[in-house]
Amino acid sequence: MAVLESIRKRTTVLILIIGLALFAFVISGVFSNGGMGDGKVGSSIAEVNGEEVSIDQFRRQVESMSRMAGPNASSLQVVNQVWENEVRSLLLAQQFEDLGIEIEQDQIINYVKTIPNYVQNPEFHNSNGVFDENVFRGAVADWKANNPARYSMWLQDEAAIIQNAKEQTYFNLIRAGLGATLKEGELEYKLANDKVDVKYVRVPYTAIADSSIQVSKKEMQKYLESHKQEFKQDKSRDIQFVYFEEKASLKDENAVKEEITALLNDTEVYNAQKDANETIQGFENTTDVAAFLDRNSDIKFDTIYKAKNDLSAKYADTLMALSIGSIYGPYRDGDFFKISKMMGKKANGAVKASHILISYAGAQSASPEVTRTKEEAEKKAKELLAEAKGRDAVFAQLARDNSDGPSAPRGGDLGFFQEGMMVEAFNDFAFKNSKGSIGLVETDYGFHVVKIDDKQDVVQIATLAREIEPSEETINALFTEATKFEMETSEGKSLPELAKENNFVVRPVNKIKELDENLPGLGAQRAIVQWAFNGETNIGDIKRFNINNGYVVVQVTAAYKEGLMSVEDASALVLPKIRKEKKAAQIIGASKGKSMDDFASSYNVVPSTATALTMKTPTIPGAGSEPLVVGKAFALAQGATSGLIEGQTGVYMVTVTKKEEAPKLDNYSTYANNLRAAEEGRITFSVYNALKEAATIEDKRPSFY
Repeated sequence: MAVLESIRKRTTVLILIIGLALFAFVISGVFSNGGMGDGKVGSSIAEVNGEEVSIDQFRRQVESMSRMAGPNASSLQVVNQVWENEVRSLLLAQQFEDLGIEIEQDQIINYVKTIPNYVQNPEFHNSNGVFDENVFRGAVADWKANNPARYSMWLQDEAAIIQNAKEQTYFNLIRAGLGATLKEGELEYKLANDKVDVKYVRVPYTAIADSSIQVSKKEMQKYLESHKQEFKQDKSRDIQFVYFEEKASLKDENAVKEEITALLNDTEVYNAQKDANETIQGFENTTDVAAFLDRNSDIKFDTIYKAKNDLSAKYADTLMALSIGSIYGPYRDGDFFKISKMMGKKANGAVKASHILISYAGAQSASPEVTRTKEEAEKKAKELLAEAKGRDAVFAQLARDNSDGPSAPRGGDLGFFQEGMMVEAFNDFAFKNSKGSIGLVETDYGFHVVKIDDKQDVVQIATLAREIEPSEETINALFTEATKFEMETSEGKSLPELAKENNFVVRPVNKIKELDENLPGLGAQRAIVQWAFNGETNIGDIKRFNINNGYVVVQVTAAYKEGLMSVEDASALVLPKIRKEKKAAQIIGASKGKSMDDFASSYNVVPSTATALTMKTPTIPGAGSEPLVVGKAFALAQGATSGLIEGQTGVYMVTVTKKEEAPKLDNYSTYANNLRAAEEGRITFSVYNALKEAATIEDKRPSFY
């Protein structure tokens, strides 16, 4: 009682303490998140030109996209797709707002009229069977009043329609500003058809050894500064890892082989209920193969007969040679040990055939374009039959030119099929006639000119299979091995040296991006990427990860900041470029004032010729693309010789031996129209990329995914 009395007296103090504790808890949450929604993560996943994309909205889009994408798409693939959609929608929406692009109800209806799912739906047709916008409006009003779920679906469709209509309007406005004049068309024609022949000397840059060209770090830095766009880099990491794969040991393999071999023969077991031994039939003697495989095999009994090419290539000949009831095995096939038993054989049980289908109006699955009568179809089929039987006939070409069937593009080829897979009349002809036979068959689909291309024997094989998997003992030993390795590296031992001591393979992965998912040799490993970019992970840190089929010990070996590449990182790219510039300057400096023959003899090269060069495709045979060299040649008069030209692959001197102007055309509208069409075809892609390039986009995906 004294204790209770004491608590009552201190009630106010206790309330105050609890309140302060709760307040501290809330405050700590606020400050750990950087304030009210303004922290590292916050409530938005992106900011596009200052406009936020809500993380809640984004997650709903990801969930919806995941359902549509199915199980084959990884979560990050879906996230990235939604990201692109959201950024695109937001950038375009900002443009629509700036330009005042709005869509009225009449425009929505006009757009609906272009959507087959609405136009062809009888629900929106009038008494004449034609889409009626008034009927459609009435249906939408009815959904709103009586069917909220359907109305909600329509609102989603309407939003997509409005977005598409706005985009159409926006891009049409841009297209309206595009054009190509006849003069531009003429230039395009001349670039492709004016020709020049040249005699040239090329001194390749390889004529000077790389080792003779000295490049300083200062020169490389200067080059980087003057070519910033070429050497921009994203934030990235280098890692190295040792992979401990869960795979069966030789002991495990032998154990599986012994297990499957033991199932081959009958066994004696004690039956406690009968107080007597009884015989359990093995695979060799069992009378119910399907039930036996259900109990004992990782692959169940497949009753379908198979041709030789459907069997394992390594063992097909052996299996096909088995007599009924015979057994082969145990043998290893991939990740399984198997014992196979021949259950049945059918000679010529699979037929490969081609056909030419001549359909008619009213025949089953006939295309609406087919208007011929049944009599006309039969007459044409008989004509084709006679032609197909001719000595020089090419059946596949006849099928491509005449068949109404979906196999026409394949020359009528239907592949191999077994009894019962075709309609009765077709089936009977195929299996009752020999290879090479050609005949006429009538079915509900029309008239078929059929050719039997090949026949194969088929077999029914029952296979007892056990997958080769690592045992628990092997898995435990692997875990111990991986853990020991991680601990030893954490004690300061070098990962590569320790791996070498233990005969492990170290695999490097360079320039991993922050939103990468797949790592070479490991597959999708988002957790490893996230750890590598974690603010608390430093260069040299090591961590073990559990993955689907084993363990991996990973070390971060380098970190790269977003921005301009360092000299060290860019040296492999920059050095060849600077060397080329220095070699060009050296060759030009040593050869000024020389004639073409003197220039050639100085470097022991032989003059060459190139004919019919054009500005559109400035490629010199044997030298590659040389736009500057070809451009200089076009600028020279016939018979004139250029100075020294710094090309892509060497220093050139060129003499124009012939110039040929393309014949003038009466009208260049075709070329102008082609230019305009090409520009219009690139509008959507080019405009969006330009908007994205000019936008300020803050990407917070790595904080959430």
